Amino acid sequence: MRRLTHIAADGSARMVDVSVKPRSARTAIAAGKIRLRRETLELISQNKIAKGNVFATARIAGIQAAKQTAQLIPLCHTLPLSEVKIDIVTSNDGAEVKCTARTVAQTGVEMEALTGVSIALLTIYDMCKAVDKEMKIGDIRLIEKTKRL
Repeated sequence: MRRLTHIAADGSARMVDVSVKPRSARTAIAAGKIRLRRETLELISQNKIAKGNVFATARIAGIQAAKQTAQLIPLCHTLPLSEVKIDIVTSNDGAEVKCTARTVAQTGVEMEALTGVSIALLTIYDMCKAVDKEMKIGDIRLIEKTKRL
């Protein structure tokens, strides 16, 4: 069984020392879904949600959140993000949000991608909560992570 790297020998939490690892190009893609009523999707597409453009705001929120991951999750390293992209695709029963995060660093960027997705979804929820009491957020997951030396 693999030992958890964030747990010290005495059982305390610790930030992993990545200083000896080589820098590499890393990418992570995460996704999640929000179920929305068809009427809510129509209001979003017509830009009739009182708080403004829902998907544009969610994209900005997701990007901002990915950039703040180390401040939100205690043991994450601060990473120089070279790209954060939020894609939103609608369907009959809601939307899927994907976040792609890229860096050249000594550690992975999956937490940034997952944070970006989560906050983009929460932003959609916040902006639509006055008109849709049936929304459900779920299926947040890491789809892919890659590393190139």
